Amino acid sequence: MMTRCIQLLICLFAATTCFAQDKWDLQQCVEYALKNNISVRQADVQARITALTYEQSKLSQFPTANIQSSGGYQFGRNIDPSTNQFTNQRTFFANPSLNINLDLFNWFSKKNTVAANKLTAQAYIAGAEKARNDVALNVANAYLQILLNAEQVNISDVQVKQSIEQLDIVKKQVTAGALPELNQAELEAQLANDSSTLITANANYTLSVLQLKGLLNIPADQVFTVAIPSVEQIPIESLAELDPAMVYTMAQANMPQQKINDLNLQAAIKNVAAAKGQMYPSLSLFGGLDTRYSTQDQILRDFKLAPGTDVIGHVTVSSVAYPVITADPIVFDKIFAKRPFFTQLDNNFGQSVGLGLRIPLFNGGTARTNWKKAKLNVSNVELQKELDAQTLKQDIYQAHTNAVAALQKFNASKKGVETSQKAYDFAKKRFDVGLLNTIDLITNQNNLFRAKINMVSAQYDYIFKMKLLEFYKGLGLKL
Repeated sequence: MMTRCIQLLICLFAATTCFAQDKWDLQQCVEYALKNNISVRQADVQARITALTYEQSKLSQFPTANIQSSGGYQFGRNIDPSTNQFTNQRTFFANPSLNINLDLFNWFSKKNTVAANKLTAQAYIAGAEKARNDVALNVANAYLQILLNAEQVNISDVQVKQSIEQLDIVKKQVTAGALPELNQAELEAQLANDSSTLITANANYTLSVLQLKGLLNIPADQVFTVAIPSVEQIPIESLAELDPAMVYTMAQANMPQQKINDLNLQAAIKNVAAAKGQMYPSLSLFGGLDTRYSTQDQILRDFKLAPGTDVIGHVTVSSVAYPVITADPIVFDKIFAKRPFFTQLDNNFGQSVGLGLRIPLFNGGTARTNWKKAKLNVSNVELQKELDAQTLKQDIYQAHTNAVAALQKFNASKKGVETSQKAYDFAKKRFDVGLLNTIDLITNQNNLFRAKINMVSAQYDYIFKMKLLEFYKGLGLKL
C-alpha cells in the first residue's frame, strides 16, 4: 500500500513538474484539448452510441432464437400438462422450448433501416469532428487573447517604468527648487493611473489563461505557462489567397457541418423507404422445439391382489407357483411409479415449422403516419442543409470583410503609433529643458500608450480574422 502511494505521489509530482516547466504553444494546446475537452469527449460517446445502434440493426437481419423454460407447482383443481386431464393433486411441471424466427420478406424495411442507421452513425462521426473543430477554433481564439493580454501587460509595464523614471527626475528638480510641487503631484497621479492599468492588464491575462485552462480541461489551480511567440513571426496567408468565393467552395467540401447535413439527408430518405415498407405485408419463417415434464405422468410398474381376496392354494406350473383365489372376477390393484424426467422429455418432444404472413389492415394509422412524418423529416433536413449553407457563406463573407477592415485598422493604428511616438519624443525633449508643463507631457504619454494598445489590439484582431478564413479554407490552425 505504501509503495502504491509513493508511486502515485511521484506521478503527480511528474505531472505538476511537466505543467510547470513546459511552455505550451498553440499546437500543444489544440492537441491536448482534442483529447481532454469534455464537449469533444461527449461527441465521441454519442458517435459510439449511434455506431452500436447501427451494429444492432445489422444483427436484426439474422434469425432470432430464444430458449424458454417454465416450471412450478399447481394446486387444487388443475389440468395435468402431460395428460390434459383435470386433477386435484399437487403437480410439479416443467416446459422447456426453443423458438426460431426469420423474416423472409418485409419490403426491404429492415434493409433500409440498416442503411439509415449506417448513415446516421457516419453523421455522428462527422459531428464529433465538428466538435473537435469548434474546440480547436475556441482554443486558438483563447490563445490569441492570451498573447494580446500579454502584450498589453508589457506595454503597461513600460508605461509604469517611464512614469517612475519621470517622477524621479521631477522629484530631484522639485527638491532643487527648479519646479513647483504641482508637477510632482501630477506625475504621482499619473503613476497611480498607470499602476492601476497594469494591475488590470495582469488580471485580464490571468483570466484569459483560466479560460484556456477550461477549454483544455486543466484544473484552475494547476501551474500553466503559455509560450509567447513574436507576433511578427505568426504566418498569415495573403488576402489575395483567401477570396471568399473560393474559400466558400472549399469549405462546402471540407467543413464537418456540411458532411453532417449530407449524411442526415441520405439517412432521412432511407427512413422514408423503411417506413413505407411497414405498410405492406411481411413474410416470415418460424420453427420451434417443445417438450414437457409433469409429476402426474406415471408408468404401470406391477399388480397386486386387491384386499379381501382369499388364497386357497397354489398351482405350480413350470416351477412357478400361482395362487388359487376365491374371488370372481379376480381383482388386482395397479402399482404406478413416476415416469423418469428424461423419458418424459423424450416422449413429449415436439417440433414445428411454418410460414407466417402479416398483413397490416388497421393499426390506428400508425404506419402511414410514420411514413408521412419521415417524408416531412426529409423536407426539414433539406431546409436545415440550405440554412447551414447560407450561414456558412454569410460567415465566410463576413469574416473576409472583417479581415479587410482589421487590416486597414491595423495599418492606420501603426501610423497612429508613429505619429504619437514623434509627438511624445518632442514633448519629452521640451519637458526636459523646461519648455513644456507636466500636464502636456502626460497627455502625450497617454496618447502614445493608447496608440500602442490600439495597434496591438488591431494586430491580433487582424490575425484572428485571417486565421478564421484559413480555417474555413481547410488550412488548419497554426501560429
